[in-house]
Amino acid sequence: MMKLSLLISVVILLLSVFPAQQDKYYRERQLMVKTQLESRGIVHKPTLKAMRSVKRHLLVPRDQEKNAYEDRPLPIGYGQTISQPYMVGYMTEVIRPKKGMKVLEIGTGSGYQAAVLGEIVDEVYTIEIIEQLAKTSRSRLGDMGYTNIHVKEGDGYFGWEEHAPFDAIVVTAASAFIPPPLIEQLKEGGKMVIPVGAPFTTQQLMLVEKQKGGKRTTRNLLPVRFVPFTRN
Repeated sequence: MMKLSLLISVVILLLSVFPAQQDKYYRERQLMVKTQLESRGIVHKPTLKAMRSVKRHLLVPRDQEKNAYEDRPLPIGYGQTISQPYMVGYMTEVIRPKKGMKVLEIGTGSGYQAAVLGEIVDEVYTIEIIEQLAKTSRSRLGDMGYTNIHVKEGDGYFGWEEHAPFDAIVVTAASAFIPPPLIEQLKEGGKMVIPVGAPFTTQQLMLVEKQKGGKRTTRNLLPVRFVPFTRN
C-alpha cells in the first residue's frame, strides 16, 4: 500500500512539473499571456492566471484549434466570433472580478469569456441567443469541469432576472444603447462593460458603474468592433 501511495505521489509531481507534456498548447498559452496581455498593460493577477489556465483550443471549432492562441478573433460559426485574447483579458480586468462575485455574461458564444470568469468568480450566468452555440458551449464547459457556469439560451436584452442582482455584467456584442433591464439587474457598486454603437462600424467599449441609490456613471474605454447584439 505504501509503494502504491508513493507511486501516485511521484506521478502527480511529474504532471505538475511537466505540464507541457500533458497539454500540447501549454507553451502557446503562456506565450499568449506574456506577449498579448502583459505587454499591452494587463496587470490584474486573477485575470492573467485565468487566461494562463483556460484551454482556449477546446472552445473553438476543430478547424480553428491550431489558431486558438493567435492575436485575433476567430470564427465560431453562425456569423459569430470568439474575441481576440487581449479583448477578453481587457474586459475581464475592467470589472475587477474576484472570489465571492456573481457575474452575468450576455453572449456566450464559444464559452471562452465565461470560462475565464469561471476561473475567478463564484458563479457565472451566461446567455446565448443562438440555440446551437448555447448547446455546444454548455457541453464543452461541462466537459471541462466548470460546475459554476450556467448557460441559458435566450434573449440577453432581458438579462437573467431570477439570479439578479449581479456584481458585474459583461456584454460581448455591440448594442445601439445600454439595455435598461441590465442596468436594473446590476448591483449597487457593480460594473458593466459593454460595446455600444451601430453594427459593423467602430463602436465604443463603455464602462458603466452603478452608484448608491441607482445613479450610474459611464465612461468610454476604447474603440472596438463587435458582432451585433442579436434580439429575438
